[in-house]
Amino acid sequence: MLIDNNKAQEFFSGLRASGKTIVATNGCFDILHVGHLRYLAESRRHGDLLVVGLNSDASVRRLKGSTRPINSEHDRAELLMALRVVDYVVIFAEDDASEFLKLVQPQIYTKGGDYDLASLPEASTARAIGTKIILVPLVEGKSSTNTIKKIQS
Repeated sequence: MLIDNNKAQEFFSGLRASGKTIVATNGCFDILHVGHLRYLAESRRHGDLLVVGLNSDASVRRLKGSTRPINSEHDRAELLMALRVVDYVVIFAEDDASEFLKLVQPQIYTKGGDYDLASLPEASTARAIGTKIILVPLVEGKSSTNTIKKIQS
């Protein structure tokens, strides 16, 4: 289910109040691949439900360049919502997920193992709202960038 930013805080507050452990993660998820699926499944394993913060199209362009995203934010959100491990999607416009985390206030925040706590832009926000950070190992060789390069060659 796609949750509007304007309603996210109240919506997730209600889920927390009902005793649900909320896990959040975020990313561009431009070309969905098995690495994404495994990462999301591992993230979901840490709680009762998984909320994916999805970078907006404008945010992806700023982060990855003018040729990205390949798929629109609405298409990427629909694909994520079709995965049984994903419970909710929230599209955010910022370049990092700090504001998304403030809206959702998950008990757990997962991020890929290509980060460490020192390089994770959202680490201070997560700590400030009492969110536990778990770094999930990446699936070696699986990335949207690698898929795009393979298609181009």
